[in-house]
Amino acid sequence: MLRRFGPDDAIEDAHGLPRGALARAGFAPDLLGPAITGAVPDEVWRARVVHRLALDVDRATAEAAVARWSRPGEVVTEAVDLVRRARTRCRVALLTNATSRLPDDLRLLGLDQEVDAVVSSARIGVAKPSPEAFRRALRVLQHSPAATVFCDDKAENASGARAIGVDGVHTPTTASLREALEARGLLDGPTGTATTDVADEVLLVLPERDAAEDLAARLAADGWAPAAVHRELLAGEDDGEAADWVVELVTAPDGRPASTRRAWLDALADEHEGFTSDNG
Repeated sequence: MLRRFGPDDAIEDAHGLPRGALARAGFAPDLLGPAITGAVPDEVWRARVVHRLALDVDRATAEAAVARWSRPGEVVTEAVDLVRRARTRCRVALLTNATSRLPDDLRLLGLDQEVDAVVSSARIGVAKPSPEAFRRALRVLQHSPAATVFCDDKAENASGARAIGVDGVHTPTTASLREALEARGLLDGPTGTATTDVADEVLLVLPERDAAEDLAARLAADGWAPAAVHRELLAGEDDGEAADWVVELVTAPDGRPASTRRAWLDALADEHEGFTSDNG
């Protein structure tokens, strides 16, 4: 959703390939599957695509076509803007089906700086829409399903996320992505006019992961947002083993800042042997 690839027609026409030949070869399950689950590196996958195309055209033509086809894509600036706005309210991670070349592509496009974390199918060994891909991604991110929103331009991927309790949303367009984020209170105001003040945010700090995830799920169900769980070293701490589990709250169910319910949140945290903090 953060990058797009243009049609292959011009490449195929320039190299005398039938329309759709590159996609049929490159995305054939027996070739693509091993590449996006990390069984083979990117360069091996592309070499196999060349070999398959060379069954119908000469090898030099196949190599030239695949070389042009191997572009990194282009940034979807509208989607990146939404991500930047969402990051003022929550952590944003990219879970994508990709080959081992993904880190290089993201750096080339500058997208590695636009998200808080990247989880590639080639690294975790399972591709979307398998529910296991989402389970492994959440383990990497140390995040709970109930406190996670997943947006994808393919309906089957959103369905895979929902199968494990993640709020999976099919967002085939930038407009639908915006609507999904707005509906969940994950966007600030119009572009360039952030409305969330750090003072609005309240962090529920708990000693145990299970307690944090359970509480986040309850709060999210009640309408708190983003109810995101992560591990964090608070001010004055320098030992990673002492890091606490934090439930991040920005807006209350009534849409007002979480800080307006600070007294209630203080009592809630105390019930769970924790405390509250702001993000200052």
